[in-house]
Amino acid sequence: MSNDSAELALLPNGFEDLLPPQADIEAQSISTLIQTFSGFGYQRIKPPLLEFEDSLLAPGPGERLAGETFRLMDPVTHRMLGLRSDITPQIARIASSRLARESRPLRLTYANDVLRTKGNQLRTVRQFCQVGCEIIGDNGAESDVEICVLAVLGLKALGFGAVTLDMTIPGFAGALIPRDADSETVQAIRRAVLQRDRDLLASLKGAEAGALSHVMEISAGTKNAETLFEGLDDTILPREMQWDIARLKTVCEGIACALDELKIMDISVTVDLLEQAGFDYHRHLGFTLFSPKVHGELGRGGCYDVRFGKSGESETAKGFTLYMDTIRKACKSVTVKGQVFVPAEAKWSEIRDLQAQGHVVVRGTGTGDDGAIARCSHRYEGGKVVSNKGSS
Repeated sequence: MSNDSAELALLPNGFEDLLPPQADIEAQSISTLIQTFSGFGYQRIKPPLLEFEDSLLAPGPGERLAGETFRLMDPVTHRMLGLRSDITPQIARIASSRLARESRPLRLTYANDVLRTKGNQLRTVRQFCQVGCEIIGDNGAESDVEICVLAVLGLKALGFGAVTLDMTIPGFAGALIPRDADSETVQAIRRAVLQRDRDLLASLKGAEAGALSHVMEISAGTKNAETLFEGLDDTILPREMQWDIARLKTVCEGIACALDELKIMDISVTVDLLEQAGFDYHRHLGFTLFSPKVHGELGRGGCYDVRFGKSGESETAKGFTLYMDTIRKACKSVTVKGQVFVPAEAKWSEIRDLQAQGHVVVRGTGTGDDGAIARCSHRYEGGKVVSNKGSS
């Protein structure tokens, strides 16, 4: 390749070509996930890649995504368009408009690429596929359990073991900070929580610091859900947080029961009440999925309000998103069938019959077939499939 050609082949930072076998790994993984979710009654939707900016970033889940959304001018309407950076705002729009009259709860699933203006330390790519599920219009704990278990089942279907399901309550730490606290105190508390600095919290005064110190202390000893709830004194927490704690405990117990009934023993359910990053629009429940097989998050989800536009009307939704760029790194292999080389003079009906038998057929062109033959494990000769001992 010449220098000019190499220069033209460069891609912007954060974008990549998916080549064999990675493209096949991702496609097969997506197919497996969608099949798993469809088996639980989740119906697939496919939103457009582009929307009007004021729609994509309308009040609701999308209003926090302005900083990572690509924009361009529509040459037809001369209105600004946005390239989606997350599927959730589109789910909110669809549920609040085109599916507003459908009976609840809605169960939706999706598998689409998103694009972002910038990456971060954990995810440097700026285009990747999100696969996920949403339950819309149900506020019960059972739907919380279902969405968490479904995320686990999706990963199990891909061959993941030893997955950690890390639970939290979005806004937990913030709820313990008094509204009348001065900015210096607020910043000190937030810094202490972020750094898990018990000494700094101990130096602060007020009930909120004591409550956070208690949570930080028991969290330092264990993240196991059952053990943490046993050691948590929720009487020192605000009343609204007591409800959230009770709800989270119920959900964790439901997940444990489901995993036991499914005989899935290699899933760890943990709780980190002080983990707040990435749950900007969630409430009551948030969770993140990890695996020792790969660095970074496999996915995340939780509970949020489906609200679209300025009407103020909302309904509860629970959902999760799996990140295929991370998952793909852990799925190192893909089922590759041996390929059969068929010469150009073979009948098309013979090719069809071979494919019906499960063979992957590479048809010769009649010229320059040596490379194709070498890459195939078998060849078709005299009406039979024979081993291609010279294959590489």
